[in-house]
Amino acid sequence: MKLNEGMTDRVVRVILGTLLIALWPFGFTHGTFAVILAVIGAVLFATALTGFCPLYAVLGIKTCPVSKS
Repeated sequence: MKLNEGMTDRVVRVILGTLLIALWPFGFTHGTFAVILAVIGAVLFATALTGFCPLYAVLGIKTCPVSKS
């Protein structure tokens, strides 16, 4: 599993993931919509921690810097 997310992409994902997850316990969203947003937030957070996004891999997107080797 190669990294395909750059640092900026990962920081944005952590921030968005945390915000989406936090909407539910703080009562900003309710019901099924809250669960869907929390799941999306968890996926964003997990992909940021691993540095690998399966959707990016399928689409051939790579936001990390090109290595000079």
